[in-house]
Amino acid sequence: MKNSKLLTAAGTALMLAAALSAPAANAASDEVVRVASGVSYVSGGVGDTSITNLNALAKDFNLKLVFALTNGDYVDGVMVTIADAAGRALVDATAEGPWFLTRLPAGNFQVTAAFAGKTQKRSITIGANKLRTVDFRWASE
Repeated sequence: MKNSKLLTAAGTALMLAAALSAPAANAASDEVVRVASGVSYVSGGVGDTSITNLNALAKDFNLKLVFALTNGDYVDGVMVTIADAAGRALVDATAEGPWFLTRLPAGNFQVTAAFAGKTQKRSITIGANKLRTVDFRWASE
């Protein structure tokens, strides 16, 4: 009996540890904020609820990337890489929607976005607090 109580306690402790180590998410949001190399990011924007949730989260970020075709249709599945001035990749992720929010330290960065076999690059400067929006557009086919 003692061993089964011990196993139950250990199982409960493991579940609690797993829950505490999961990526943070805003209580009003299904969008998960992830962290890579100390940089927070979240993506989404498919549907009105997701757009509303990301707009609510935007105050916590200083860069918003928007992905669309030249005809205005949004796209998702864009491969995003953000490198610092030294060329070190800080973020390497796939956007889960047409919006990609990240919080970078102030400085200069190279943003690379790849969609449908076509890659675009932007050199950007980010301030500490103001949200900057950068659009990426691919030709409609």
